[in-house]
Amino acid sequence: MTSPFLHSLTIALGERSYPIHIGSGLLSDAATFADLPKAAAALIVSNGTVAPLYAPALQWALRAHYAQVHLVVLPDGEAHKDWQTLNLIFDTLLQNSCDRKTVLFALGGGVVGDMTGFAAASYMRGVPFVQVPTTLLAQVDSSVGGKTGINHPLGKNMVGAFYQPQRVLCDLDTLKTLPAREVSAGLAEVIKYGPIADMAFLDWIEAHIDALVARDVHALAHAVRRSCEIKAHVVAQDEREGGLRAILNFGHTFGHAIEAGLGYGDWLHGEAVGCGMVMAAHLSHALGLVDEAFVQRLTRLIAAAGLPVRGPVLDAGDNAGRYLALMRVDKKAEAGAIRFVLIDGPGRACMRGAEDSLVRAVIDRCCAA
Repeated sequence: MTSPFLHSLTIALGERSYPIHIGSGLLSDAATFADLPKAAAALIVSNGTVAPLYAPALQWALRAHYAQVHLVVLPDGEAHKDWQTLNLIFDTLLQNSCDRKTVLFALGGGVVGDMTGFAAASYMRGVPFVQVPTTLLAQVDSSVGGKTGINHPLGKNMVGAFYQPQRVLCDLDTLKTLPAREVSAGLAEVIKYGPIADMAFLDWIEAHIDALVARDVHALAHAVRRSCEIKAHVVAQDEREGGLRAILNFGHTFGHAIEAGLGYGDWLHGEAVGCGMVMAAHLSHALGLVDEAFVQRLTRLIAAAGLPVRGPVLDAGDNAGRYLALMRVDKKAEAGAIRFVLIDGPGRACMRGAEDSLVRAVIDRCCAA
């Protein structure tokens, strides 16, 4: 390799296993893309923000392996994670007579990755794809584990499939061009791994939060690696979220309600998750699972990452009722009963329900006036 990987690890899923490579200079190195499935054509899926920055370099690297390298540029943002935008990918594949061996490359953040994976799972009933995440959030979370999909007006990620990539390539150089708000959003998904699985990692994040916000490459490399290690361990045990994998959704039940209630794109996903973790910590405390000191510790860290710690008002008449209605559409809900990922003591997560009255009290306490 002309650009050696700083870190490599494997998602162990039997015949569906694949590597995650973390380093600098990966995206523009043709050797990075060796040993992928052979095909006549490749399709890069990106968006209007990322494509001008990185698509030319990726196209150059891929031309060493594919006779044709096509590009489709999607509109940017969570608001476009829908059927209409997904069809732009299918349109490009069909217009270029792409066959079932065509390899798709997701060049962008979580939205691009989720839609590219869903398109790959669906086109001709399944073609290979590769994740090339360019945001911190995508590198530490959404690009790993094979969750793909789009949003529905009534719920986030409600239409999709489990479909694993061939490879995940986290080029740390792409984080240099991220807006500060996107860095903070990604840190929400980094922070979540501490309370649910590794308190030593939470200690490390607290000690290095300023370096992470400032995009110190060594701090980011460790954060991405450790986050991917934890997620790889969980996904290897529960690929299709039958049990354990649900703990990775800490903060997401409240967070998805915020995103849906505001209209996708108002708050970034990571901002909603950060605030959602604060709300979930308060609910954990209300149920006697953690003490107030833990709630305050987590809240301070989330604020230090530049994330909101108070939820928005979604309905001036019955705010808590609106949250509850949206959360009943969450994928973890069972027969209309909301199932929350809560902290069952520092470093441990659990899934459980809670009385509506208790959830209402937490929402009232955690939302802005």
